[in-house]
Amino acid sequence: MSVSARWSDLAPRIISAIVLISVCALEIWLGGIWFQLLIGVICGVGVWELARMAERGHGVMPSLIPISAFAGVTVVLASYVPKLASVPLLILPAAVGVFFIKRDRRIFGFGTVAVMLAGGGLVHLRDQLGLEFALWLIFLVVATDIAGYFGGKLIGGPKFWPTLSPKKTWAGILSGWAAAAAVGWAFTPIAAQDGMFIFYSVAVSFASQLGDICESGVKRRAGVKDSSALIPGHGGVLDRFDALIGAALFVMLSMLLTRYPAVF
Repeated sequence: MSVSARWSDLAPRIISAIVLISVCALEIWLGGIWFQLLIGVICGVGVWELARMAERGHGVMPSLIPISAFAGVTVVLASYVPKLASVPLLILPAAVGVFFIKRDRRIFGFGTVAVMLAGGGLVHLRDQLGLEFALWLIFLVVATDIAGYFGGKLIGGPKFWPTLSPKKTWAGILSGWAAAAAVGWAFTPIAAQDGMFIFYSVAVSFASQLGDICESGVKRRAGVKDSSALIPGHGGVLDRFDALIGAALFVMLSMLLTRYPAVF
């Protein structure tokens, strides 16, 4: 592979990343209804993309368009409900929408549950735990992605999980962990945490990578290259936010099971 071909996706990735990070950073900073609306839009579009992949290119049923919109609205509404009580509300779009899917209901059902729970978790993280933890999670996911991209491209080597994600290498995975450790170290005093926060950040980094890998597996199952073509250089919304979904699910699960970090 020539050098130009090897890095052909770099420019659109950088441009799209700058735009997305700028919008997300502003919404995170504002918090409240603005951040809720952003997550609602992401979840709504993500549910539509899951329906598209579940139907495997045969078109999305018109009835699923309002369900996708309902998914976005549900995330906003769930932010005003206690976190555990919001779970039934968050999985409602999956429970209703799955009956309208004609082909692969597993992709839509399980995928929608993951997207909705992650979206609800992100809103809770920002609204109730503050700006610091929301920024920590975003910086961690972005750093993992960037370090993994360059580590995989520059070092290469053995594949991590070739059957699901042929491009992921061990070099990229470990590079992402190193970047996450650096982010965890930087945020330890800001978030008033102990040294374990660095190792916790690496665990969250791995969860974000698994989110990416799982979405790759869904695309392979559906026989598509991208979840959609909405974002130049990245494909669809799920292609850009799959890692954040994995990370958010891990953080919320640790919050419920271990109460770590202490602020949770």
